[in-house]
Amino acid sequence: MDLLDRYLEAVKKHLPWERQDDIIAELKANLEAQLEDKEAALGRPLTAAEAEEWLKQFGHPIQAAARYQPQRYLIGPALFPFYWYVMKLAFIWATLIYLVVTVVLLATRTPIQIDVLAILLRLPGGLLTTAAWVTLIFAVIEIAATSCPGKFPALASPSADWSPGALPPLGQQFAGGKKPRSFAQAVAEVIFGFLFLVWWLLVPQHPYLLMGPGAYYLGVSPFQLVSVWLPFYWWVVALSALQLGWRCLDLIRGSWQRVRTAEKTVMSAAGLIPLALVLSVRDHAWITLKRPALDQARYGVAVDAINKGIFAVLVFICAIVVLQLVWEIGRIGVKAYRERTATMH
Repeated sequence: MDLLDRYLEAVKKHLPWERQDDIIAELKANLEAQLEDKEAALGRPLTAAEAEEWLKQFGHPIQAAARYQPQRYLIGPALFPFYWYVMKLAFIWATLIYLVVTVVLLATRTPIQIDVLAILLRLPGGLLTTAAWVTLIFAVIEIAATSCPGKFPALASPSADWSPGALPPLGQQFAGGKKPRSFAQAVAEVIFGFLFLVWWLLVPQHPYLLMGPGAYYLGVSPFQLVSVWLPFYWWVVALSALQLGWRCLDLIRGSWQRVRTAEKTVMSAAGLIPLALVLSVRDHAWITLKRPALDQARYGVAVDAINKGIFAVLVFICAIVVLQLVWEIGRIGVKAYRERTATMH
């Protein structure tokens, strides 16, 4: 049965790698035996709808896999499989980001300035901070689910609305090359969006978080940023908060698998506002000299080159955002046309 094989493949991804084959073989034998008994009782094979309903009773693949692992009660039996899945994703991304930042910093320092031990010791602290944020967010979800189960049914039972029919074909992706987002992926998006917003809000007081060693060099250099970057910064904060709130609302409502056409369209259109604000700067002078009368002859050419580079980057980003916006509007138009044509026939 193809649907059963797809379900087992989805479960296998969340099992301990050293026991995957044994567990799947055992689970497959049990499920096939139950399926034979059920079909024998009915005197016929199950229909597609009946097969989906039968498989659904065994739970979401992540929760089914959790039954074969040691019991844990840090968050709660219903949410813990998703919590652990998001935690692993967060650790992977935190480690990758830390390694990239470390490589950049090492490339800007002399060997005398490099303290390898200090660099290695910072990683566990970063992972602990990531774990703390992930745990805090899931604790809030757990509190909301247990306190108001009727108001937030999607949080109380995140796998209640999953459909076995939505599982990907064996070895393939869904149409369009994408899988529908899972509850764990939706939570991961919220967590990373929250971490990005916190990081971005810390940049004004700690510019090193954004520019690394460049923050020090900018402070002692003859160059300075023009005032337009401040409203640009707050626009980015507002858009990040809007997107985070949107995704939190989807999570609470249990609509994280919906097509995000409206969100993408609104975010693309709103993203053009800060870009237009920056591009409207007179003479495209985003970097100026602190003392133009004294330093123009020495650094004037460098300032022009920097501003030309910034202009090229901004135009490139603006072109991408415009194309995204046109693409989303086009998809909305095509969908509306198809629905209208279908109703006419």
